[in-house]
Amino acid sequence: MSEKIATAATAPGGVPAVDPKRWLALAVIAIAQLMVVLDATIVNIAMPSAQHALDINDANRQWILTAYTLAFGGFLLLGGRIADYVGRKKILLIGLIGFALASALGGVAQNAAMLFAARGLQGLFGALLAPAALSLITVTFTDVKDRAKAFGVFGAISGVGAAIGLIMGGLLTEYTTWRWCLLVNIPIALIAFALAIPIVKESRAEGNTKYDIPGAVLSTAGLVALVYGFTKAAEDGWTATSTLAWFVVSVILLVGFVVVELRTAHPLLPMRVILHRNRGGSTLVSITLGAGMMGMFLFMTYYFQGTLHWSPLQSGVAYLPFSGALIVTAIVGSGLLPKVGPRAMMTVGGVLAAGSMVWLTQLKVDSSYVAFIMPALIIMAVGMALVFVPLGNTALSGVDPHDAGVASALLNTSQQIGGSLGVALLNTVFTTAVANFITDYVKTNGPEKLQEATALGAVHGYNVAFTVSAVLLGASAVIIFLMIQNTPKNAAAGDSTDAPTMVHVG
Repeated sequence: MSEKIATAATAPGGVPAVDPKRWLALAVIAIAQLMVVLDATIVNIAMPSAQHALDINDANRQWILTAYTLAFGGFLLLGGRIADYVGRKKILLIGLIGFALASALGGVAQNAAMLFAARGLQGLFGALLAPAALSLITVTFTDVKDRAKAFGVFGAISGVGAAIGLIMGGLLTEYTTWRWCLLVNIPIALIAFALAIPIVKESRAEGNTKYDIPGAVLSTAGLVALVYGFTKAAEDGWTATSTLAWFVVSVILLVGFVVVELRTAHPLLPMRVILHRNRGGSTLVSITLGAGMMGMFLFMTYYFQGTLHWSPLQSGVAYLPFSGALIVTAIVGSGLLPKVGPRAMMTVGGVLAAGSMVWLTQLKVDSSYVAFIMPALIIMAVGMALVFVPLGNTALSGVDPHDAGVASALLNTSQQIGGSLGVALLNTVFTTAVANFITDYVKTNGPEKLQEATALGAVHGYNVAFTVSAVLLGASAVIIFLMIQNTPKNAAAGDSTDAPTMVHVG
């Protein structure tokens, strides 16, 4: 960022002082980060139960996920600016309380609209929490080696937290109710809040503190209109006037966002950040990869619980091989990256991810988990990790120091937006494919076969959605091969910048 970062205290001679409570502060920040990461996966397992309890139709169920990811991704860049200017500790505290209140609202939701609103508020406060947490680590850990260890812990929380969320979602849904997948955030947020007050030190950026509010409003409204257009396509058809109208509105708003960013003196997203081969390619890859990956999580969860009739806990445990393979491959990949470079590693990863999704397009009503599903999940995890490990560095390659913060936030923003658009698109593809299959099957075999048609139609819908996911992941591999260039070895090893980057999985 262009503003000078102010630390809480300095030692004699202007050298930043070492905070004696820095490791305790890291523990508090880790608790806050764990809550945000948990929320990205814990709700996946609870979705079928929440959909049934609140009578949410298949076309609208994607808003349980997209309301959160859209608000989170849409306001993440602005959230980082607010944290820098208002005060990182203050925004962390506000984010914690807001997240707890939003979780409480979702936990007692009586209808779909109330749940969607609560999820949107969670995303909004998450967009304040996440960049505040990252910035606090940067200013709290002034020693380079300590900072590296701190970001290592932060990264581990992000990776392991996704797996914990899947298991916790299964336990809470099966033995209590899906509502506790939201209510569990309340004690976590209150503990972090109480600990942060005496332990975490305040800091803020010095200099000009102007916000690009028009940019934030235009970008978020444009993305919401785009996602709603997909929803209308599921309800009214792709060529319906209402569907096309929302797509047109989306284009107008997003074009307006670009115009504002090019003309304003304090852009939310400086165009120079993405008008670079590696950084622009990384942003596109993050979007297509996020879109393709979210389809796998969404529909495999419904396949486990709806088709195989597994319990929520069994569904959560079924994802453990994915989480384990992701963590192991990330560790191995970090050592390989300086030797092979990002382009080769990421291309192989994209091909593996696309291949695993092609594999899943052959899913059947009675597919074996051990022989068919688990190998696909492991291959997907290996591919994802091979892309994610270098992605942070390619997204920041050649960036000016004052743009490092916005470039880092853009990586997370693009993945969240990709996930939002992917869930909306794939859910629309699924519902359309299922409706067409059931209509044709009943017409051919008679109305007495409706139950059989419904079961077969769901699996057919999954396969069609997985086909679109495979195309998105294949596109990621092509973008990587054409746009990503190998960076110097020191950059590939992660020494090119001190700016933190975190990619959330799930």
